Amino acid sequence: MSGYKNILVGLDLSQESTQVLDRAAEIAAQSNAQLSLAHIIEPLTFAYGGDIPMDLSEVQEQLQNQAKEQLRRAAAPLNIPAERQHVVLGQPATEIHRLAEDAGCDLIVIGSHGRHGLALLLGSTANGVLHGAGCDVLAVRVHPSGESK
Repeated sequence: MSGYKNILVGLDLSQESTQVLDRAAEIAAQSNAQLSLAHIIEPLTFAYGGDIPMDLSEVQEQLQNQAKEQLRRAAAPLNIPAERQHVVLGQPATEIHRLAEDAGCDLIVIGSHGRHGLALLLGSTANGVLHGAGCDVLAVRVHPSGESK
């Protein structure tokens, strides 16, 4: 089996994202693969269901700009060019599937927080990405910052 050639890394931009990116970079180095980064922002109207009687577009734009800057900083040490850094508005699993398909990715790397109980029953982004991806998916178990692995 040959190694992966085109890897999409879905990041939530939390402190634990470095664990996911480090694992993806390790795989990319072993396979001489290209890395792309993605951060998906759910529209504020999804979260609040339109119940807030105000225009949230300025807040949404600020969130997107902050995410682009964080993604740029994460990409810099790995020399990932701007055209392979994606900040997208939408439903995370759906957008990750679309980005991976559009770019011809053969691996998606995402973080998994290992939730249990009710949080597990309600589903997660990692679960959504796994079910429906057209390529391999690696869910990297992330640990809260400062917690030993």
